[in-house]
Amino acid sequence: MPIELHADTDTMNESEFDKKATDALLYIEQAIEESGADIDFEGTGGILTLEFENGSKIVINKQGAAKQIWVAAKSGGFHYGFVNGQWINDQGGGELMSELSRFIREQSGQNVTLS
Repeated sequence: MPIELHADTDTMNESEFDKKATDALLYIEQAIEESGADIDFEGTGGILTLEFENGSKIVINKQGAAKQIWVAAKSGGFHYGFVNGQWINDQGGGELMSELSRFIREQSGQNVTLS
């Protein structure tokens, strides 16, 4: 059952959401690039795809209608709303960057710390 959070996205207009979500995706790209990890990534049209040596992928995308960032990983699908300055999982309350770091480690065996 989703956690009831008073999300900042409730009062955010589409333009504000798009900027915050785009900034998050760009941050993820930059952090992966700087980590030196062997992870291929491609960002296009609000979708960021991470591909690992073992062929598995993580897909991160902006969902404008829901004002969320969605993540599809081997461990499942997750939805994050913008709450108190962070992207928070509406299913478990975890923060996007820390959970994504774990998903990357689980799928690739590589440590990439996103914060």
